[in-house]
Amino acid sequence: MAPIFVLAGAPAVGKSTTSRALALRFSKSLYVPVDDIRMMVVSGLMLPGAQWGDELTQQVRLARSSVTHMALTYQAAGFAVVIDDFYDSNFMPDYQTLFERTPVHKVLLFPSQDTAHQRNYQRSGESPARHYIDEGIRLVYQALRADVRRLAQTGWSIVDTTLLGVDAAVDAIQRQAALAP
Repeated sequence: MAPIFVLAGAPAVGKSTTSRALALRFSKSLYVPVDDIRMMVVSGLMLPGAQWGDELTQQVRLARSSVTHMALTYQAAGFAVVIDDFYDSNFMPDYQTLFERTPVHKVLLFPSQDTAHQRNYQRSGESPARHYIDEGIRLVYQALRADVRRLAQTGWSIVDTTLLGVDAAVDAIQRQAALAP
């Protein structure tokens, strides 16, 4: 059976780049960035922030539900699937259907928080988006400090990419998933 991976973490930790590179390691694969699914909302899009209202929660839940169905559909057709998503407190319940239906390689990209901020600066420069993303980094790391040990104990691979390039990160993910690079 083709593998399904979920790569999660804070903004600017390399989820998109690493997910895409991982998907390229398979002869048939699908890369699914959850943010792209969420951004398909044309009118009424809610963006994550410090406070999550019911509308944002619904939009994130709908995107994750859609991604779950896509992953299962493509996996059934023989595609490896790599899902790229940000971590938040609703993450596990939103993916419960996927986690119950098939084995999933769950990966948390977890470089140092300073590294995430540095990568955001390199990516965003002086753009106004930089401060918004920096706040997202701060909020996600605050949540992860309480959750990372529990995630590791429940089968998540924790990959510290502070000093790893993309290829080395993908190699580490494949090793932990017992899929030799």
